[in-house]
Amino acid sequence: MKEVVGKVFSIAKENAYIRGCTVSKSIFDGENYIIYFSMAPETDISAEIFPYHKLILVEEGSLKVYGTDGYQRELRAGEAVLTETDKPIGMRTEEGAIYTEISISKEDDMNSAIKAGEVFKLADLIPYQEGKVINMDITHNDKMKFIIMSFDKGTGLSEHAAPGEALIFALDGEGVIGYEGTEHTIKAGEEFHFAKGGAHFVKATEKFKMALLLTLE
Repeated sequence: MKEVVGKVFSIAKENAYIRGCTVSKSIFDGENYIIYFSMAPETDISAEIFPYHKLILVEEGSLKVYGTDGYQRELRAGEAVLTETDKPIGMRTEEGAIYTEISISKEDDMNSAIKAGEVFKLADLIPYQEGKVINMDITHNDKMKFIIMSFDKGTGLSEHAAPGEALIFALDGEGVIGYEGTEHTIKAGEEFHFAKGGAHFVKATEKFKMALLLTLE
């Protein structure tokens, strides 16, 4: 994964708009690719047909996902959509948008809570519960897993090492990521990247929700 390891960063801040342009940055080229997109105000990506889903996570601004049959959904920061397959899908923005796109095969296992074509908030899919950590699988295959987790204040995960690279998206609240002996405070709208085998832990200094994208290639 072509991303900084072991420090908190912001996809939105580090992929600022370029006037009049659409910019893409590939950070993972596996079967389930990961690309950051930065679309300047009043730009458009023409509708094209793809044989796989696109999981689109908006980091900043607003994005209209549209088709050629009248389909249109508007997403704002913190919202997501799983596009339908084998139908023309395009993106346009009036005010500008920065988003992450993850390819999801039709054969990948997908949680029934996610309906293709409908806008949702990852943070709203799971609740908080007193004294508990809650985990929900969103999608997975043999080489990728995407999950969301909620942590009540004071809960966490003990130190362990991931079997692959992992990208964390902080969705709500605040937590601490311990990585290779250093603690990093992370807040909603920020990200963190673990290298394969990197020893880490998570603790919630306040109520905290995060998404975890694990790649196993």
